[in-house]
Amino acid sequence: MDKPRLWTRDFISIAITNFLVFTAFFYLLVTLPIYAIQKLHGDESEAGLITTVFLIASILTRLFAGKWFEKAEKHVVFISSLLVLFTASILYFIPQSLTGLLILRFFHGIGFGMATTSTGAIVADLIPESRKGEGMGYYGLTLNLAMAIGPFLGLTVMQQTGTNVMFIINVFCALFALVAGLLVKLPKKASMPEKVIERKTNMKFGGYLENSAIPVSLVSAFFGMIYSGIISFVSIYAKEQSLVEAGGYFFVVYAVVLLISRPFTGKWYDLFGANIIIYPAILCFGVGTFLLSISNTSLLFLTSAAFIGVGWGTMFPSFQTIAIQVAPPKKKTLATATFLTIYDFGFGIGSFIFGIAAAKFNHGTLYFYCSFLIIIGIGIYYLLHGRKPSHSIVKS
Repeated sequence: MDKPRLWTRDFISIAITNFLVFTAFFYLLVTLPIYAIQKLHGDESEAGLITTVFLIASILTRLFAGKWFEKAEKHVVFISSLLVLFTASILYFIPQSLTGLLILRFFHGIGFGMATTSTGAIVADLIPESRKGEGMGYYGLTLNLAMAIGPFLGLTVMQQTGTNVMFIINVFCALFALVAGLLVKLPKKASMPEKVIERKTNMKFGGYLENSAIPVSLVSAFFGMIYSGIISFVSIYAKEQSLVEAGGYFFVVYAVVLLISRPFTGKWYDLFGANIIIYPAILCFGVGTFLLSISNTSLLFLTSAAFIGVGWGTMFPSFQTIAIQVAPPKKKTLATATFLTIYDFGFGIGSFIFGIAAAKFNHGTLYFYCSFLIIIGIGIYYLLHGRKPSHSIVKS
């Protein structure tokens, strides 16, 4: 019997849309802090707030996105989110102050929260049930590619051109994402508004979160706080260390190592369980952060990127997999939303805290202390999940 088709026009279009949305996200994530400091004369705490405000808007939007799916078709919410992203991208030419930029970032974050929630819901409808794992694996690669291309493109453009070109490219990313999104057509059954099954429960805040996924989500949020300081400020740190060219290749090395290691770490996770793969990954993440803190050559700087790529590139999908596996079969989608919401909260808070701390300490010192926080995180993981036997995971 032939397998149902995976690589349909709709699946390819939604994958391209997701890639462009996240490319623009990472593109601005590494360039806007530099823009805020150099062009708008802000300090590093304000630069960190640029990311925090964006993610707060995204988190709040994601919490209520499920309700919007109940009242409107997924495709309507999806296209609306891409229109918000496109509009926000055009408006980046206007703000001449940090206050104006922060307001725009909040508006942009609303679109991002809508888009990432709706793309995740739509791609689940488009992938045949018998090829879910394969399809989601390919779909997840779009995020990995965006993680490499976005920062590299952003830093290269800032170094060789200027902010106007930087914002023009951002507009084109949003425009092409909208065009790709318009090509997506959902099956009729997937386009219908979802029924409200438990209205009383969903009216409570607890209805927005899956309790079983909260512990490992808190672990991911803790490490996400540290990771946010790396990804948001590594370009500024590279400039401080006179490693500007290496700074542009940091994310390329990171992503290449991540893509090479992902097939192996994924198989080891399935064969030996989460703990066997996560503890070494945390150590790699800690070693990479420590090497980053003492980087004074391009070789050391890029070596740190390789360790961080293996470490974080293994930790994050493993934590997300745990969050899904521990949830009851009917709560897998809610568990995913819970994981991403709590993680985004940690990432956003971490970026702000790191920005404040960077105003008093140099980045190398902060990365040095962060490497020890990562080691402490081993104990946090053990207490919240690592001590649980593998048979405690709920199988779908």
